[in-house]
Amino acid sequence: MQRGRHRSDPPPAPSIDDDDAALFRNAIGPVRELPAAPLPPQSPKPRPSTRMAERDDAQARSEFRQLLDGPLLHAGDSMQYRREEIAPRVLRRLGRGEYAAQEELDLHHSDVQQATALLRLFLRDAVDAGVGCVRIIHGKGLNSSPDAPILKNLVDRLLRQRADVLAFHTAPGGQGGTGAVLVLLRPRR
Repeated sequence: MQRGRHRSDPPPAPSIDDDDAALFRNAIGPVRELPAAPLPPQSPKPRPSTRMAERDDAQARSEFRQLLDGPLLHAGDSMQYRREEIAPRVLRRLGRGEYAAQEELDLHHSDVQQATALLRLFLRDAVDAGVGCVRIIHGKGLNSSPDAPILKNLVDRLLRQRADVLAFHTAPGGQGGTGAVLVLLRPRR
């Protein structure tokens, strides 16, 4: 049989915590809630750091300065280059437009950073696809720096640095003239 509480049993003694709370309420009396106060002003959060962007910009400027070291090409200058393993007659034929460009990249309206990325990607894709000759349109630099056409000099320097470029020559007049270059690429191995 369960033992339950009978009416005659005294109520359970309040716990010490309940006693203390009741004593506190009796001592203080009625309480009025204060209106909510606005939070104190906080100092503004720091702006996100742009260290990575600043570093990337500095690196791009540095790379561009390195590309422009040496003599600068001007708007009407012809571009030409060949690796030692390429015969001079191949370069002459390239300059006459005797090799058909299978792909073309137009860099008009690109800034230096965009042009660099586009050119590298274009050449990599062309080599991967087994393309032998491409045309790159860099423009004549009429809206460029008064010292020298920036994109033309950029293309010249980048092409000279690439192992997959065998030769390049300014395109003949009907294919862009001094605003374009024909590039022979190394066959994919």
